[in-house]
Amino acid sequence: MANLIDQDQEWLLNCLNATLDPNQEIRSLAEVSLRQASLQPGHSPPLLPSKSPISIQSNRTLFLQEVIRRLLLPSLDDSHRKICTAISMAIASIAVYDWPENWPDLLPFLLKLINDRTNVSGVHGALRCLALLSGDLDDTVVPTLVPVLFPCLLTIVSSPQNLFKQNYDNYLRTKALTIVYSCVSVLGIMSGVYKTEIIALITPMLKPWMDQFSAILEPPMQPEDPDNWSLRMEVLKCLNQFVQNFPSLTESEFMVIVGPLWQTFVTSLSVYMRSSIECTEDPYGDRYDSDGAEKSLDAFVIQLFEFLLTIVGSAKLMKVLFKVFDSVCAVFFRHYVYET
Repeated sequence: MANLIDQDQEWLLNCLNATLDPNQEIRSLAEVSLRQASLQPGHSPPLLPSKSPISIQSNRTLFLQEVIRRLLLPSLDDSHRKICTAISMAIASIAVYDWPENWPDLLPFLLKLINDRTNVSGVHGALRCLALLSGDLDDTVVPTLVPVLFPCLLTIVSSPQNLFKQNYDNYLRTKALTIVYSCVSVLGIMSGVYKTEIIALITPMLKPWMDQFSAILEPPMQPEDPDNWSLRMEVLKCLNQFVQNFPSLTESEFMVIVGPLWQTFVTSLSVYMRSSIECTEDPYGDRYDSDGAEKSLDAFVIQLFEFLLTIVGSAKLMKVLFKVFDSVCAVFFRHYVYET
């Protein structure tokens, strides 16, 4: 057995040394040999002694990274959600250091998964991975990512209205909105320096997203539906970012939000009364999804009031709000006079 291990180590050292050869043909042959060996049962790059030269150890590390990436990505659509989440976390942990420079094919692979409507597990894995990555996105990535990614996310979020397409559940729609929130936050920071470019980027996307936010907020709030609260909460967080970072753009599209927002605000009262005031039942506290994100009623209410405070602090949006309320009051007054 010792001789066999020594032979494996010697072969591996020779291959890794060959990958440093100045001759392109020799390097390519060594890379192919390593790639083929990695597919064989029992192949173990860690057999390489730790006292090997630093250049060889560095090559071994790069080779191991390549093998790990190649093994992880196809497993991202595992049907078991916990396994899928674990793989997503592993990919995101590697991508923080390697993507996009040293892992250029990661995003195309994730977008391909997201667009495959026949593979819901793949959509879940890709969204979970992007949601984890979204917290580390910066101004070097987001401007090129948004034009490609946002149409895919909009398709997922709007799936209940697309009768002839895959209908995704609220969990996946919420994850998609989490990514939108992170990207809009980065764009908002960038707009301080690159205002013209960011406005040109965000303007074509604003109306379809506002229409979708309106569609989510419009139905009455239902008790015993924490997944829907989470979805609405992410909508409110996204709206908050749009309003804070792009008030002049949001003003023209804000009218479509006011009615649905009021509907959400009013109908959430009865749900909140049952839980926190009357205390007749308390199924709403300490709720978390499978990824550990809070989806309690209290978290939703806090986010709702935070967004309302943002609106109140904007003179432009308050003008829009008063116009809507004036028309509503006028209709109510005419109806009241007619009835009496």
